[in-house]
Amino acid sequence: MDIDYLRKWIGRTERAFDEIGPTPPAVLAAALDRQEPRLTDGDALPLLRHWLYFPAVTRRSELDPDGHPRRGGFLPPVPLQRRLFAGAKLKFNLPIRIGDNVERTSRVMDIAAKTGRSGDPLLFVRLQREYRNQSGMTVVEDHDIVYRDRPVPGEPAAIVRMAPDEHDWADEMKVDPVLLFQYSALTFNQHRIHYDRTYATTEEGYPGLMVHAPLVATLLVDSLRDHLPARRLHTLEFRAVGPLFDNEPFLVCGQRRSVGEARLWAQKMDGSLAMDALAVFG
Repeated sequence: MDIDYLRKWIGRTERAFDEIGPTPPAVLAAALDRQEPRLTDGDALPLLRHWLYFPAVTRRSELDPDGHPRRGGFLPPVPLQRRLFAGAKLKFNLPIRIGDNVERTSRVMDIAAKTGRSGDPLLFVRLQREYRNQSGMTVVEDHDIVYRDRPVPGEPAAIVRMAPDEHDWADEMKVDPVLLFQYSALTFNQHRIHYDRTYATTEEGYPGLMVHAPLVATLLVDSLRDHLPARRLHTLEFRAVGPLFDNEPFLVCGQRRSVGEARLWAQKMDGSLAMDALAVFG
């Protein structure tokens, strides 16, 4: 990788606009099998549903083989084959409401090369996205994308982190190919690892269809508001630790750490950690 060339993408900016309608959150509620009230003009959008808007509209002829838009536009032309959502930190200032016209400004903040635990090259791209409606700044989101090579035979297994032993709640989740397809369609996420099993297993070497990191984060936040409905979330920071796939259930868990914080996580049924998150209440 020519890291100096790739770092020329730092500072690139992209703007998008969308009108916040009631249909996407209603469709997601149905996909998640949640009983949610139908939203009307002026109602606050449930947290993390802003990911259902601003689709990256790209002509099919301009897609890479993995389904993503061709590299080298807004995002740098990273030569590593795998692309994953590594984590994010979100600050919720004002609610986004049904009927709002929202502007999203995306900016490449940093590009850094690192070495993985097994010695493989990694490239991290940090993005910042700011969402504004007529009342001002609503959500500020910093998130990391990680690029890495596909696995090779004999490569050391990734180090497994175990989830906490104690929790205040643990909800079992079963994610099937239908839900992964629905979430991909709702977010216009064309990455084939989430819906094309042949591609995911033969081209990228995964054991099944991978669950979207934003979907796991959404399940964590929904579980939080189910168990602590009176608390207002001010910031959320989450990190993908290990992948989840459609061929096994998993748990979304939470633990109150103090009056103002809760730790959230997703874990596999063997106790290994898949996502770690910190929720801070306002």
